[in-house]
Amino acid sequence: MAKDKTMYVCSNCGQESAKWIGKCPACGQWNTYKEIKVAETRKQVAATSAAASAGHQLRQNKILRLKDISAHDDPRIDMHDQELNRVLGGGLVPGSIVLLGGEPGIGKSTLSLQTMLALTDKRVLYVSGEESAHQLKMRAERIPHQETDNFLILCENSLENIFSHIKEVQPELVIIDSIQTISTEDVESSAGSIAQVRECASALLRFAKTSGVPVILIGHITKEGSLAGPKILEHIVDTVIQFEGDQHYMYRILRSIKNRFGSTSELGIYEMQQTGLRQVSNPSELLLTEDHNGLSGVAISSAIEGVRPFLVETQALVSSAAYGTPQRSATGFDQRRLNMLLAVLEKRVGFKLMQKDVFLNIAGGLRVTDMAMDLSVIAAVLSSNVDTPIDEGWCMAGEVGLSGEVRPVARIEQRISEAEKLGFQHIIIPKYNLSGLNRKKFKIELVAVRKVEEALRALFG
Repeated sequence: MAKDKTMYVCSNCGQESAKWIGKCPACGQWNTYKEIKVAETRKQVAATSAAASAGHQLRQNKILRLKDISAHDDPRIDMHDQELNRVLGGGLVPGSIVLLGGEPGIGKSTLSLQTMLALTDKRVLYVSGEESAHQLKMRAERIPHQETDNFLILCENSLENIFSHIKEVQPELVIIDSIQTISTEDVESSAGSIAQVRECASALLRFAKTSGVPVILIGHITKEGSLAGPKILEHIVDTVIQFEGDQHYMYRILRSIKNRFGSTSELGIYEMQQTGLRQVSNPSELLLTEDHNGLSGVAISSAIEGVRPFLVETQALVSSAAYGTPQRSATGFDQRRLNMLLAVLEKRVGFKLMQKDVFLNIAGGLRVTDMAMDLSVIAAVLSSNVDTPIDEGWCMAGEVGLSGEVRPVARIEQRISEAEKLGFQHIIIPKYNLSGLNRKKFKIELVAVRKVEEALRALFG
């Protein structure tokens, strides 16, 4: 019997060491090294993976000249979901391995289940290590779909048994829900440990690359918001996408964190409904309140998240501090940036907010990181402070600097077109963005400003 050896692995970055180290030399984190047992021979997992590939057309590796390699991509698999296709870069690449992460109850299993039910032309094997077949059937009944014989469900936690079933049914797509519940007999630790997640993911990677069958892994995240398990899990997969949102809101965002076959700036938006997740093709109409006319503290910003422009509603409330220390609270916006903008408003514009509580909220439960939101944040705070509503038909986009200047923003034409499409008559933009901009092709009035004072004068007179 082969003797096992002990090894230490950093849970943050996957760095290996023969002995325990207090501080990881690779990532600099303290107390992240965990002890694992590794078998002397790991041929069993590789052999199991190769056996699972039997019946598939194996890809033979050979040395190639760079000039002889074709630059054409393999035909991608259409997932019948425009939002998911956009985030993946145009569809699922054959032989790729995708990691889908998200908080508990956010809708990862629902998204994968309804997407696979729509793929009636592909033989799909859905491996569930968390739910029973009866639970999956109850969830599938809530999702509108066509009955198909190509959707197969397997409730199993053993990697060896999964590979034997894959060899039997020959699927064209494999879903693992979730990778933290799968274990192999070659590692003497419980499912979800660093060693188990690492070995199982490596075996599934070998299977995907040798057989050409794409594999989608569903992963848990930690309380800090990062994917659970070793960091090497994110390194070995081709694509990492994260499902985000607040359980108290109906909107969900699908974000690409890593993508070897496409851009990481793409974004998908869904709306959680009783019958599953609905694709949101025009998020601007949903993120704007039906009627905010006459309400102070509301400003509309033309933001871009990823490569998609949409109009988002910024809400602010300014009131006298009830206690000695004024409160500063922001939901969906960076708290430190809010403090900076309030300091600019007080120092450069002259409004005293030292003894005021300031609360900021981005409507819809979204978290927006676009710097062009600065102008709408300042406008909403000032509108609430003086209790004067902003006239209907105004929106804005601009980054605010420490000296009170309005700095230029990227993709200004997309922002203007989105505001014009939704019927806005005026948009405030940085003056620098006017250079090279064809104003004649826009019907919306462009109000160019250099400083925050000019923007506030245009809004409030």
